Amino acid sequence: MAKVYKSIGGRKLTKILALNEGVQAELEARTFEIAVRAEEILVQHRADGHAEIVVEEGDVDKYVILSDDRGQKAAMSIEYGREASVIVRKDKHGTEYLDVMPAMDGLYVLATAANLPKKRKGKVKVD
Repeated sequence: MAKVYKSIGGRKLTKILALNEGVQAELEARTFEIAVRAEEILVQHRADGHAEIVVEEGDVDKYVILSDDRGQKAAMSIEYGREASVIVRKDKHGTEYLDVMPAMDGLYVLATAANLPKKRKGKVKVD
């Protein structure tokens, strides 16, 4: 019977496997493919928005991110959509006015690019 060790030389076996050169090369290739597909999908829908696709690297993993840090910080609404809402705002003189945000269907940029199921993540609030 084979014996499976949880660690080798003090390092977890899963991390040793994840850091394997072949595994990291495949992860790099798949991350690149997903990022390219996500960018293609986003470009089809971009009018004048600031959203962008960003790839970040962790210690082991790589991440494809839909970022809207430069714009309205609406990445979650872009991905999953939003319900219609009315927001009361005040101008610099203290006058209140209503700002209506129409409902929007999600684009599912990351889900589509990664071939994942398109699931709405509960209620999406827009402030």
